[in-house]
Amino acid sequence: MAQKTVRIEQIGSPIRQEASQRQTLIGLKLNKLHRVSELEDTPSVRGMIRKVAHLVRVHGDVA
Repeated sequence: MAQKTVRIEQIGSPIRQEASQRQTLIGLKLNKLHRVSELEDTPSVRGMIRKVAHLVRVHGDVA
């Protein structure tokens, strides 16, 4: 069975955000505006997305 993936696009700048949020964006393979990353849909990735939800847009179905 194929792994589910989620596409994430960075839409907000990490300037004036907490250092941990900047590190989370790097962990999601994002660090510049409008960069898109496709990652495996796991609980840890979903948690990272929740932490920086105001800086990213999710393409696809994430509950």
